[in-house]
Amino acid sequence: MPGDDEVFDGEIVDEESSDAINTESANDGEEVAPAQAGATASVADQIDAIDVGDTDLGDAGVTGDAHPDTALAAQRLDDLQRLNAEYVNYKRRVDRDRASVQERAVRDVLESVLPVLDDIQLARDHGDLTDGPFAAIADKLETSLGKFGLTRFGGVGEVFDPMQHEALMHAAWDASNPELPTDATATTVVQVLQPGYRTGDQVLRPARVAVADPE
Repeated sequence: MPGDDEVFDGEIVDEESSDAINTESANDGEEVAPAQAGATASVADQIDAIDVGDTDLGDAGVTGDAHPDTALAAQRLDDLQRLNAEYVNYKRRVDRDRASVQERAVRDVLESVLPVLDDIQLARDHGDLTDGPFAAIADKLETSLGKFGLTRFGGVGEVFDPMQHEALMHAAWDASNPELPTDATATTVVQVLQPGYRTGDQVLRPARVAVADPE
């Protein structure tokens, strides 16, 4: 009501406004409670403790020793590579040994039939295998052995080679023999007593021959 209003410095103020003004004035005069002051100081101390200039965010999580799993993986990789190299060397050695054993077995079989081939050659030289079933069998046997690389060598007129020939006798030079070269200058095979045999580059048996020196 108009009669209840109070006048301050020429202004009319109602009772509610006056109470609000009095409350604000009272709050302005109060001090901050100790607990609230301590909390404020603690936050301030934490802020001061943070030194942004000394913090390197770019290196965070990068520096330091490598992870143990990385070193373990490198060790396992090294072991695997070493094991693989050992296996490759082992396989090569086994393959080489297997091939060597196979070649040796073939050589043993071929050497065992050389006497049979000598008899066949003697029979052929005497004209006993010119025709007939035995001649066909002899031809098939020699053809079958040839598939294993068996070849015959040694002939009249060849230059004597101690790696290929075995000289059993020394004879006189016969210039009338048409099989001998007329321009020979070295020791020459003049007669083959027993042919030689080889398989590949390996000599199974040298040719047994008679040799002569050209005059």
